[in-house]
Amino acid sequence: MGIGRFVFTPILPLMHAQAGLSASAGANLATANYVGYLGGALAGILAPALVRSPALLRAALVVLTGTLAAMSATHDVRLWIALRLLAGAASALVFVIAAGSLHGTLRGHPAHLSGWAFGGVGAGIALSGLLVLGLHSVADWRVAWWASAALAALFTAGAWHLRPETAPEAGTTAPGVGGQAAERTTTRTRRWFTTLLASYTLEGVGYIVAGTFLVAAIEQSSPAPVGNAAWVLVGLAAVPSSAMWAGLARRWSHPDLLLAALVVQAVGIVLPALIGGATAALISAVLFGATFIGVSTLALAAGAHLRFPRSVALLTAGYSVGQILGPLVVAPLIHHGYHRALILAAVVVLAAAAAAGLLRIGFPSHGVVPRAAAPAQRSVHES
Repeated sequence: MGIGRFVFTPILPLMHAQAGLSASAGANLATANYVGYLGGALAGILAPALVRSPALLRAALVVLTGTLAAMSATHDVRLWIALRLLAGAASALVFVIAAGSLHGTLRGHPAHLSGWAFGGVGAGIALSGLLVLGLHSVADWRVAWWASAALAALFTAGAWHLRPETAPEAGTTAPGVGGQAAERTTTRTRRWFTTLLASYTLEGVGYIVAGTFLVAAIEQSSPAPVGNAAWVLVGLAAVPSSAMWAGLARRWSHPDLLLAALVVQAVGIVLPALIGGATAALISAVLFGATFIGVSTLALAAGAHLRFPRSVALLTAGYSVGQILGPLVVAPLIHHGYHRALILAAVVVLAAAAAAGLLRIGFPSHGVVPRAAAPAQRSVHES
């Protein structure tokens, strides 16, 4: 999933230079991918039986790999948009099924263990960045897409026998459903959750701008290999990030850590726009990679801590909508470069941090939540 969804970022500059892709068309391709991701995520939420199907997992893996190969077979922007739409939907289904598998298999285990599993997204980003970096000077954009498809096929084979989560037994109640969901939601809880939802939606807007255009922005003021090397660092930093933030949540509150992670991320996003050169680019990559998966871990855990009904579904939907809006919001700014887009993205992430700061006012501590809520909190780390 890390390859299929994020390899577009390091290949984008090649498509600009060699395939005649305009900046606005690149933004449209990114938006199509995020629309598809939202559709796939909603399918998983509305039809839970789908995400327990091994056949659907395998179909999604094949579709995701096939869309990568098909990108090199056309110059038609409309077909590219359709392919990235399919890739987004398949990516979401793969993620939801894998998350469900982890939830069922690792329930009761320490949260950092599933955090390492989600580090596979970062590993996919790093490997795809290394691939494009190696091909940058010896092959064109078509070969980059073919090679990424081959790499995805390799990992598809490794994931082929992953067992999706099994259906709950009759008479059992899933975490977050039934008793907890039926508890009366207080006005203060609604306010906290609304603030958390606003913060996480704003993060979706800001993070995705960097997640889509960071390499292209770095290459505007640095040699081309620096941009791809930075993307590799993003992936490498992302591998341990979820486990790291989950571990820190044992000592500090989710709002405190969410505020810290968002501020660090904003700094990482804005660095290439304010300071040129390889050093700033590489520092930016580490800061961004170390936070974007961690923010998701913390936000979803905070929602579960509040025991707000369907918190994971609502937060995921808000985040996905933010991802769709991000490229559209910055599209007017990227005709003459990406630096202004990164500055705006950093401002949006700082707004998300401000909302997280408001959460710190009166947010219930770990000790306030009854022990009965603990399984729900743990399951979020695992999903």
